[in-house]
Amino acid sequence: MATRISPEVSTNPGPSFDGTSPGGSHATSVSYLERRAWIGEYFDRTAATAWKTLTSDAPVSKIRASVRAGRDQMRHTLLAWLSPDLHGVRILDAGCGTGTLAIDLAKRGAEVVAIDLSPTLVDHARERAEAEGVDIDFRSGDMLDPSLGTFDHLVAMDSLIHYDLPEMIAALGTLAPRVRERMLITVVPGTPLLVALRAVGRLFPRADRAPAIVPVSERAFRTGLLGSPVLDTWGMVGTRLVERGFYRSMAIALHHSSLGGSHAPRR
Repeated sequence: MATRISPEVSTNPGPSFDGTSPGGSHATSVSYLERRAWIGEYFDRTAATAWKTLTSDAPVSKIRASVRAGRDQMRHTLLAWLSPDLHGVRILDAGCGTGTLAIDLAKRGAEVVAIDLSPTLVDHARERAEAEGVDIDFRSGDMLDPSLGTFDHLVAMDSLIHYDLPEMIAALGTLAPRVRERMLITVVPGTPLLVALRAVGRLFPRADRAPAIVPVSERAFRTGLLGSPVLDTWGMVGTRLVERGFYRSMAIALHHSSLGGSHAPRR
């Protein structure tokens, strides 16, 4: 089945975004826009080749092999929180990268819209999907763009980890009104080493470093969630920590409370 190639999504979010953080900052604040541009440029130019290799079966170093194994485990964790039969279900893969998770979702029958800031990675994802024979609507641009439409579920695997907590909560607040049932995301719990590395990284010129991974504890995320008036109908119904070598990330399942909690994933 041929992969649909959709027009590129504008990276200008427009005036209709309404997500706000507990502190009142907007999801499309200057800070968010600057960080988004930095992330997009980094993954589209500096890291595109390395990212393609990491998400393939090609040989990599032991460090990158542990990251690959961790990402594989995280992907399976998120998939386990969704039905094995997703026919008739529309899902947004926000920050799809090279398309591995999007392809898995499409193989379960889901109608998948997969978006990433990097056109280079999106082009590679299209090629992979075509080779796998699945139909996916790939786009390059901002995951917050309202033209993407509405969805049953949202998945955002390791795509919000470069944003500060207020920006993350604001982004989820922008997305939540467009998601009917479940948002599955990941955060990176803080460790003393990660906090120290982030502090040291700030000493280097921005052009010489990758976008920082921002540590967010489960408690801080829960507090941010509770403090957002836009997310007051969403609750945390599951978490799972994945640790494999140099990969450490926590999956969080958010469920729309108006639908009840009977289908909540197990912790």
